[in-house]
Amino acid sequence: MKIVFTHHAEDRIKIRKITKIEALDAISFPDKTVKKYGKYYYQKQLERGTIEVVVEKSGKNLNIITIYWI
Repeated sequence: MKIVFTHHAEDRIKIRKITKIEALDAISFPDKTVKKYGKYYYQKQLERGTIEVVVEKSGKNLNIITIYWI
């Protein structure tokens, strides 16, 4: 499955100082996963805090919609 960062997600990663590796790690090894409204919310505890990555599955792609600190 191919993981695609949307332009919005790319912008949020820069603004919020989260790396792509951290986002991918949250999807691959989440501490918590919630499915609601047709999207997947992956949470991962980092040393600096907890991030949540919002992902939408589309065909063979995982589209990262946004990412933020919680």
